[in-house]
Amino acid sequence: MKLDRRTWFVILLLMALAALPLVATLAGQEFQIAQFRRILIFAIAAVSLDLILGYGGMVCFGHAAFFGVGAYVVAILNWHAGREVPLIGTWMGTNNVLVTWTAAVLVSGGAAFLIGLVSLRTTGIYFIMITLAFAQMIYFFFVSLRAYGGDDGLRFDGDTVAFGLIDTQDDAAFYYLVLAVLCGVLYAGRRMVNSRFGMVVQACRENERRMKALGFPTARYKLAAFAIAGATAGLAGALFAAHESYISPSIMHWTRSGDLIVMVVLGGMGTLFGPVVGALAFLFLEKTLPDYTEHWMVVFGPILLLLVLFARRGIFGWFLPKEERDGGSH
Repeated sequence: MKLDRRTWFVILLLMALAALPLVATLAGQEFQIAQFRRILIFAIAAVSLDLILGYGGMVCFGHAAFFGVGAYVVAILNWHAGREVPLIGTWMGTNNVLVTWTAAVLVSGGAAFLIGLVSLRTTGIYFIMITLAFAQMIYFFFVSLRAYGGDDGLRFDGDTVAFGLIDTQDDAAFYYLVLAVLCGVLYAGRRMVNSRFGMVVQACRENERRMKALGFPTARYKLAAFAIAGATAGLAGALFAAHESYISPSIMHWTRSGDLIVMVVLGGMGTLFGPVVGALAFLFLEKTLPDYTEHWMVVFGPILLLLVLFARRGIFGWFLPKEERDGGSH
């Protein structure tokens, strides 16, 4: 079977990511493993946003809130583990990864569901502003939680063994766990967007009025997609909490939502794998440019602008067949 250049690019990039810990260790650059693990975590969050932005046309300017909620669920549960708290006791704390990460997914998905119930009654700029407003409400809520560090954040000691097999203190082992989660999210996302459910969501982006006329309950489909995206962002947040062992409200500020949108647009909206490329490019430039100039934002801005202007489907669009590059999401 002949593979197109898109498939070859995906295979080669995944192989490069899989080989990175070995190459970094041989080169004496072990710190790069943690750096790229952080990038992969944000890639998961960007892919989750692409599910609603690229395929559903829902410009959510509060997606980082779901990422932050997932991270805080893990942080708070770990902080309470074995700690006696007045009126609460120790019952609400645990450092079991299976419990904390599952809780992060459920709470983030639930928050997205509730916010979606209100937000999805609107469209366009009103939808953008409502999601932004909800995100800022969540942000200031966690800033006000002095018991959990408030604006200073919360440091905690998490479980160092994930699923009884993987030591999260081992940079390479944890890196491969994050890479496996990313691959799982990409596979599940591909299955979802190509399913009947995904086709309806994409059709709603193109012409929701027509889908309603055909008898589809479009609000339910869009709400389900919004909740799934929020839950996936919560999973990314759980991984980020385990990666950092420290969480602060800054990770859910509206500017971080803007960063996620840039990653999706930069890599390629409606491509699923594009946001992975976008996260790699965005965070690599953000990390590298300050080493060359203190005015790195002056360089960073034009680079992003040129890529958006001349790469219609983002960086990943260069590897798509011409008909997909010139057409809609696939």
